[in-house]
Order: sequence, then structure tokens, then C-alpha cells
Amino acid sequence: MQGSLWIGVGAWVALAAGSALAEWRRARRADPDRVGIMPWTLIQLLAVLGAVVTAALAIKG
Repeated sequence: MQGSLWIGVGAWVALAAGSALAEWRRARRADPDRVGIMPWTLIQLLAVLGAVVTAALAIKG
């Protein structure tokens, strides 16, 4: 049970890192007038929250 939770934590962290990279690329794009549709900051925040909750469950269990 704990092993699968730690794998979930790793997946959440990978999602947070990927969204941070995407937000970094979006902020430095060549044409600032091109609008993106993905809320990368919100995705990163929710991924970090998911990682914290899943890690807490893994530690508790």
C-alpha cells in the first residue's frame, strides 16, 4: 500500500515539475501576444497539494 502511494507522490511531483517547465517556457515565448489555454500555475499548485496529501497518507499508513 505504501509503495503505491509513494509512486503517486512521484507522479504528482513529476506533474508539478512539468507544469513549472511549461510555465517557464510560456513566460519566455517569442510572441507574447499568443495566448495559451492551459493554466500552468494552477496545475502546478494542485499537483504540489496532491503530492503533500499523498505523502501524508503514505507516512501515516
